[in-house]
Amino acid sequence: MPRKDWIYVIDDAKMPEGGMVPVYPLGINILMARVNGKVYALEGRCAHMGCPLFNGMLEGTVLTCPCHDWRFNIQTGEFLDASELRLKVYQTRTEDGKLFVCLGQTEGL
Repeated sequence: MPRKDWIYVIDDAKMPEGGMVPVYPLGINILMARVNGKVYALEGRCAHMGCPLFNGMLEGTVLTCPCHDWRFNIQTGEFLDASELRLKVYQTRTEDGKLFVCLGQTEGL
């Protein structure tokens, strides 16, 4: 039976609207962001040179890397100047006031 690995990362109340929060479930660097009430989770380091994206600028659903101005869509992880490059995006869910990310799943899902 397929399974998903949901890990608690932060209380929902600590995730500000229009803001970003770095989390490290099982040592994995993930950036959480809330835009228009929806929470997104993606790799916390830029695909270019590994710069920490938490220090970047979030405008709507576009995140700009602080090191070299690479821009990513936080919904898809897509690099806006070359769609073949992207950051890993994680599924999120809220349960009992807590935010969870799905770190992995078995094949077939």
